[in-house]
Amino acid sequence: MNLLQQYKEFIKKENLFSPKDKLLLAVSGGVDSVVLCQLCKLAGYDFSIVHCNFQLRGEESERDEKFVRDIAEKYKVEVKVKKFETDKFAEENKMSIQEAARILRYEWFGELVDSLKFGFQSHELPTPDSRLPTFLLTAHHADDNAETVLMNFCRGTGLHGLTGIPVSYGNIKRPLLCFTKDELMQFAKENKLDFVEDSSNLSSKYTRNLFRNEIIPAISKVYPQVNENLNDNINRFKGVEKLYKLAVSDIKKKLVKEKGNEWHIPVKQLMGYNNRALIYEIIADFGFNEKQIDEVIKLAESDSGKYIDSPTFNYRIIRHRHWFIVSPVNSAESGMIIIEEKDQTLVFVDGKIEIEKTQTSNPIAIGFKPQTSNNIACLDRKEINFPLILRKWKTGDYFYPLGMKKKKKLSRFFIDQKLSKTEKEKTWVIEMDKKIIWVVGKRIDERFKVTEKTNSVLKIAYDQ
Repeated sequence: MNLLQQYKEFIKKENLFSPKDKLLLAVSGGVDSVVLCQLCKLAGYDFSIVHCNFQLRGEESERDEKFVRDIAEKYKVEVKVKKFETDKFAEENKMSIQEAARILRYEWFGELVDSLKFGFQSHELPTPDSRLPTFLLTAHHADDNAETVLMNFCRGTGLHGLTGIPVSYGNIKRPLLCFTKDELMQFAKENKLDFVEDSSNLSSKYTRNLFRNEIIPAISKVYPQVNENLNDNINRFKGVEKLYKLAVSDIKKKLVKEKGNEWHIPVKQLMGYNNRALIYEIIADFGFNEKQIDEVIKLAESDSGKYIDSPTFNYRIIRHRHWFIVSPVNSAESGMIIIEEKDQTLVFVDGKIEIEKTQTSNPIAIGFKPQTSNNIACLDRKEINFPLILRKWKTGDYFYPLGMKKKKKLSRFFIDQKLSKTEKEKTWVIEMDKKIIWVVGKRIDERFKVTEKTNSVLKIAYDQ
């Protein structure tokens, strides 16, 4: 089977695109992208060419742009070129040139695909499952894949990083991943295809070039089939990852329970798996990183009310009794809100909490009135340990109502107070170390009231 036939078979096998689809080919002018153009032409696909001029190599960058424009003229197809101020972008965003070029490239590619999509009305947004008839093709090949996996292994990206470059990622397709660089070079030679060489590829100052020019050739002296072996491993790891994802998905369904805009995870059950990978797979969904696995393990041994924050998303994991609760960080819609000692005002779905601390000696002796209404809680500050938790009440909750020496379940307290179903549903509590210190808007706990021995008062006001 010749390379063109292999190309068609690979596209069909991976269900990448069909002859009726509009294709955008990312063309640098190098041999890989030149071969991609020729294969698409011979296979009868409708395509346009896009080219990024990163303006990093002076006259050589301009030479490459002109060469790509000539290719478009050769195939009688449209060409789109964009010049980037890559150095400036990298400096402003404090990143490497390679990373800057990658971000600029794929942002533009995304814009192009979005601008050319059709089959939808202008006011409609495609769903994630919608198959758009415009795709962008890159010329990544098997050698690129081998380099990527080896780099990812050294960088420590985990199992997914060992599955290599995806052949399909949204609207981006990579139909040359089944071919080696040597095969592409041979095809270019047989078809008398001209191409340009990027002089920067000879420099090992860039990470990928270091692996390509020095590390992999050194390894190949011991293992001559290193690239082939790495690509075989990619296929194995893809299979392993599928099984891994199935297993993790089943466990997550058992452990992670969605309740409103929160997720509840039983601490004992999660820790019982004794598996750091499982912890990561659960917390990663909320923007937590791999370095925070140890923080979660430590949190499992912490007191109720302790928490850790996501560094990227607006979530925190709260240790609440026997549960980890993943909750939005103190947004008005949160079902569980952390009250820090520094907080003065907190807004939640059913109202607003305002906190005030007063320092005085023997407030009772100077005529201080501990509680002026149900919406104000005056508490003995020395008995309060932050952080506190503001949450909805739940079945099984109990406290020691002010004036009583015995505990009472909130469900019983509500009956005694003749609360309606709606009033019960809108009742919140403030909790500390598994103790309810205030049924918000109803009654404080006897254990935290202001007494003759009180030197500092914590005043919490509730406003609906």
